[in-house]
Amino acid sequence: MGLILTATAGLCLWIVLWALGVSGFDGILIAVVMVLVAIGMRTLLPFLPGRRN
Repeated sequence: MGLILTATAGLCLWIVLWALGVSGFDGILIAVVMVLVAIGMRTLLPFLPGRRN
């Protein structure tokens, strides 16, 4: 669920930045970085100390 919310927030941010005059490509790069960070966190969190079963 968090990944979907992050992707939605990233796309909303892209639209807002694009409307403010920022290049569309630069705005989508920010959204892509947000999604990649969310994927990385989701992948790495189970392996951090104190979270293993």
